[in-house]
Amino acid sequence: MESTMQNSNPTILNAADLPTRLRPSRKSGTYGGGILATALPSLADPTDFSISESEESDEDDVDLLEEPIDEQEIYDLVSTISDPEHPISLGALAVVSLPDISIKSTLPDVPSSPLRTVSVLITPTITHCSLATVIGLGVRVRLEQSLPPRFRVDVRIKEGTHSTADEVNKQLADKERVAAALENGTLMGVIAKMLETCQ
Repeated sequence: MESTMQNSNPTILNAADLPTRLRPSRKSGTYGGGILATALPSLADPTDFSISESEESDEDDVDLLEEPIDEQEIYDLVSTISDPEHPISLGALAVVSLPDISIKSTLPDVPSSPLRTVSVLITPTITHCSLATVIGLGVRVRLEQSLPPRFRVDVRIKEGTHSTADEVNKQLADKERVAAALENGTLMGVIAKMLETCQ
């Protein structure tokens, strides 16, 4: 890794403009406060609800089988990863963006299959970024740690945004290379530092 920054003046997006579900709702009619709490007192007091153990376990089983995960949730998982060169998130640097995330069936011929592939396209801040592979590994590690095993992860450099995109994509797609990279203590230290800012 080089000691000097390659892009010392990156474009930074305003965090308030980034798409997310992570911010708490400030509407007065939300559960537990404001209009709903006064109009429907039973909703303001969660102790008014009684759910039997059998109903609760049935709900847990359904959640385990079909936990809905969409592109926004994937974006929320990876957008808060810190850039390895700057103390700024990948979302704020537009390295990851919501339109470049997709979730598709892993087995298109079997639509009922629960297996899904999450694809994330990365846009490096400069076309010759030497840390593109590290960023891709960071995104991959974050998703593999956060998603249920029924999800496959595909992280690639967006076409036309990096001078050696083909080489980086080959490394990120090769399971053996990824496994070997993740056994490197120094590299894992960098990735761990990147993931410290994740929410």
